[in-house]
Amino acid sequence: MSPTALDVFFLLVGAVMVLAMHAGFAFLELGTVREKSQVNALMKILADFSVSALAYFSFGYFLAYGTGFLFADVEALTADHGYALMKVFFLLTFAAAIPAIVSGGIAERARFVPQLLATFLIVGFVYPLIEGAFWNGHFGVQAALEALFGAPFHDFAGSIVVHAVGGWVALAAILVLGPRRGRYGAQGDKVSPVHPPSSIPFLALGAWILIVGWFGFNVMSAQRVEAVAGLVAVNSLMAMVGGVLAALLAGRNDPGFAHNGPLAGLVAVCAGSDIMHPLGALLTGAVAGGLFVMLFTLTQNRWKIDDVLGVWPLHGLCGLWGAAAAGIFGQSALGGLGGVSLGAQLVGALLGAGVAFLGGLFVYGVLRRLIGLRLDEEQEYEGPDLSLHRISARPPGHLRG
Repeated sequence: MSPTALDVFFLLVGAVMVLAMHAGFAFLELGTVREKSQVNALMKILADFSVSALAYFSFGYFLAYGTGFLFADVEALTADHGYALMKVFFLLTFAAAIPAIVSGGIAERARFVPQLLATFLIVGFVYPLIEGAFWNGHFGVQAALEALFGAPFHDFAGSIVVHAVGGWVALAAILVLGPRRGRYGAQGDKVSPVHPPSSIPFLALGAWILIVGWFGFNVMSAQRVEAVAGLVAVNSLMAMVGGVLAALLAGRNDPGFAHNGPLAGLVAVCAGSDIMHPLGALLTGAVAGGLFVMLFTLTQNRWKIDDVLGVWPLHGLCGLWGAAAAGIFGQSALGGLGGVSLGAQLVGALLGAGVAFLGGLFVYGVLRRLIGLRLDEEQEYEGPDLSLHRISARPPGHLRG
């Protein structure tokens, strides 16, 4: 059945909801970083999305799906009410989440222009390899997993394809950049006090925007009205609730953990939201919320990885858990719809994370050698001057943080 105008409108609503999530990323980062970095956080998310759009329309979608629309004629653009073009818009909002995730991990020490170049390379060339492999059957990966385990890798809304990819690219970028100056001792044996969030209300606003938009992220991943399932919406809700309650308990009512808990649950449920029983989704979210609290603390204090927003635990590691959870709670014996293999989920998850991490190391490593990534010491401590009365008088290159 050909796509209808209703299908196009359905995707449009989904695209707009996921687009709004980028405001959530921005305010989550804005509320977490120090006050001197707040304007930079807003600028980076907006600029990253714009660069992502150019990269995905020009190269990314073509690499992932073997077709493109950048130079297509008008008839091709309007066929089936423009459904194919709207699909590009919808999937672009997913692709642009990768640099938005990375931004939170490398906040307060990355230069502006190199980060935009990294965004273009990741969205245009790294992310589409994983998207094409798992969502379009490229490179024989899904066929091989099905032959080995009896089922292909299942990732309905992107626990791995979007969130884990963003988290593992972010880890690579964080390791290449190194910690903020003064964050750890010279020998790595000292942990300075964590900079408290600059605005809990902004952090909470970002979390709420993300939560609401996530229902478009998950439910509209069906991409056709006839494929919509209320199960996806309810599972997303239950995973969110489980994440909140677990993070409240594990984080001892800390507001930062409490507002990241639902995001951890939603990251984890993306993969199996279409095949789990709601109780399985609740457990998936609860485990993710607890994992985030534990892993964020380990990351910052014991492993000394200066991940400002905790994006590697939240997206990278909870994304891995989500893929595994789909293989567990998606089983018919545990109330799921079946048709999924835990073995395929584990191998696929590790493969996606590995490609993302290596791709991130390559992109950020090359940029560090060629043009540099870090702010200089004075800028990192003081922060660039982004007051409104100075912006119009200074060139765009000063936006580095």
